[in-house]
Amino acid sequence: MPKKPIVLPINWVLYLISIPGIFYFIIFRYIPLMGSVIAFQNYNIFKGISGSPWAGLEHFRRMFAYDEFLTILRNTILIGFYDLVFAFPVPIILALLLNELRIVIFKRVVQTVVYMPHFLSWVIVGGILVGLLSPTTGFVNHVMGTFGIEPIYFLGDNEYIRSILVGAGVWKDSGWGTIIYLAAIAGINPDLYEAAVIDGAGRLRQTISITIPSIMSTITILFLLHIGNFLDFGFERVFIFLNPLNSENGEIIDTYVFRAGLVDRQYSYTTAIGLFKSLVGFMLIAIGNTLSKKVNGEGLY
Repeated sequence: MPKKPIVLPINWVLYLISIPGIFYFIIFRYIPLMGSVIAFQNYNIFKGISGSPWAGLEHFRRMFAYDEFLTILRNTILIGFYDLVFAFPVPIILALLLNELRIVIFKRVVQTVVYMPHFLSWVIVGGILVGLLSPTTGFVNHVMGTFGIEPIYFLGDNEYIRSILVGAGVWKDSGWGTIIYLAAIAGINPDLYEAAVIDGAGRLRQTISITIPSIMSTITILFLLHIGNFLDFGFERVFIFLNPLNSENGEIIDTYVFRAGLVDRQYSYTTAIGLFKSLVGFMLIAIGNTLSKKVNGEGLY
């Protein structure tokens, strides 16, 4: 009997291309999850996971009973909330404004200037801001001095650290996020705008009635992803600005995990904190996705 020919899936090339990505997530994302078990142990690096004694939920109880952790959790929530309220809308507004520019060369120059800070490391961004905000040689204090205002040590005051962290993120990453929204805007059918012009709609009305509703699915997806990282504000972003003078309002979970886990070697305790943060992020995504699907029918899954 003749052998039956091997029938490959229609999209077999796409499956083949996806293999490296699948291996990446298995090796670097899923296999390390097994290490989360040390959150329920008194982990000893010499005995390993198999030889370390079990501690149950002791580290989780310690986490919520520790006043310093509760303060750090409050800082993380507040900074994440400020970032969501003030930083998330900026790329949308920038994309809408850039979309209204009619001089192509000027539009591209502005777009390039806006998203170039994304390619700077947080160390460089921190150095720039430290120089700008210096109480002795900083440009900001120099301008304030011309109006008779006394110099302010911004990075040494708890009152300003949260605003600096959020503002630095807006300057660095908002331009890069704008690219996604501009791509979504480019995919809108031009016939919709032509019909709106015939009906007498101006540019503002076209933006409100056509542009924003057309990119709402993109906004929803990025918002849900942002919600999932609500407690994951970023270690480098905070660590370079942190010092003993502003740590009361500036320290977040990531920097605390670094200090307590790597410096003080409290591996099980900090793993419990990281596991708690991951579970909160998962719950926020699930709740946000459910609400989003009920409101506008869009979601991540």
